[in-house]
Amino acid sequence: MTTTPTTTPPGCEGFHRSLASRRSFLKGLGAVTAGGVMATMHGTVFRQTAFAATGSAENILVVLSQRGGADGMSMVVPYGDLSYTLARPLIGIPATQLLQTDGMFGLHPHFAPLEQMWKNGTMAAVHAVGMPAPNRSHFDAIIEVEEADPGSPGRIGWLNRMVGMSEPGSLFGAVQIGDGVPHTEIYGSQATLSATEIDKIQIYGPVNALPQRTAALNVTWNQAAGPLGEAGRRGLSTAADWRPVLQTSAKPQNGAVYPKTDLGDALAQSARLIRADVGAEVITVDHSSWDMHTDLGTLSNGNMNVMIDDLAGSIAGFFADLGPLAANVTLLTISEFGRRVVENGDAGLDHGYGNAMLLFGAGVKGGSVYGTWPGLRDAQLRDGDLDVTTDYRSVLSEVVKTRFTSVSLPTLFPGFAPERVGVMLGA
Repeated sequence: MTTTPTTTPPGCEGFHRSLASRRSFLKGLGAVTAGGVMATMHGTVFRQTAFAATGSAENILVVLSQRGGADGMSMVVPYGDLSYTLARPLIGIPATQLLQTDGMFGLHPHFAPLEQMWKNGTMAAVHAVGMPAPNRSHFDAIIEVEEADPGSPGRIGWLNRMVGMSEPGSLFGAVQIGDGVPHTEIYGSQATLSATEIDKIQIYGPVNALPQRTAALNVTWNQAAGPLGEAGRRGLSTAADWRPVLQTSAKPQNGAVYPKTDLGDALAQSARLIRADVGAEVITVDHSSWDMHTDLGTLSNGNMNVMIDDLAGSIAGFFADLGPLAANVTLLTISEFGRRVVENGDAGLDHGYGNAMLLFGAGVKGGSVYGTWPGLRDAQLRDGDLDVTTDYRSVLSEVVKTRFTSVSLPTLFPGFAPERVGVMLGA
């Protein structure tokens, strides 16, 4: 897999060093086994979680996290606000180059692979979205966004709460692929399964000896007592129930082509997991390197073009790969915060506040930009940032309400009263 080029900006060294250190540590671990189930732990560019992996899932949610703080105003450009051009003389995108303009907003031109989804009404955006109050620390903002329960000491991710309401006690309560350490959104009381990739969840050994090896392991772990015995039995059960995924072809279907990147590989594995029909209801995928303090770039070059090429190509490949199954899949993007309105001296953007979320697929009322635009004049900004007029939890609530009707929103987002966004059909 290839790695998207990026820089380590001033002021974010600790955040990037911690990621690098964790990757090195996990690589050093090599592999671990539980009851003969191999789970190699290395690489943290993407991860996946899946819950309710027993039986067929009617609806599937894919949460794509844009790590580092993506610039929503580069993805969905507010060209109709005259202050946009004044704030970004070097990195601003001319209105004539934008896609699907509506008088106020237009899509970055590198979203071309997804333009047909916008025209078909299966891609939409929500602008000026974010947390209730600014938080420009990567660490703190990620935790706050992924817990979605401000002030709670519980350290329980919103997807972990959703797991508990949907299929409590399910063997595949949460599956995370790409990192051996559960991230905040899936962390909590529900069990998780971690592995580098879906092919790693299996019992290893010579093919002709696997039946005997499995039988021997079952005898050994069925006799073992305590937490270790439980872990061994759970590992063997996991490997057995995961077998349909391994038997599903890894080859993309329907002529789908993915970028040869980590995100492309992650979404290709996600499509394979969905095709396996083991009941996965939620999949999360990470897409790193959006922290562009320098060299965000112009229309002809720069990191933003590279990132959007990867994002658009991977999502387009994913929905093409799914074919008819796409009718059950909704994908949304989320980032810990947006970027500053005014470009800095290094042709980049520092940490900001308001952002944009993108939504794709089933149930999406596409072809439009939703939310209330607060404006970019100095008096309309929040400490120099795009203000937030839509709490991101309102977007998540609307998706869950329309796609997962059995989930209790007051339990999922405690103490929060969502406002109608209108981005989902039937909301």
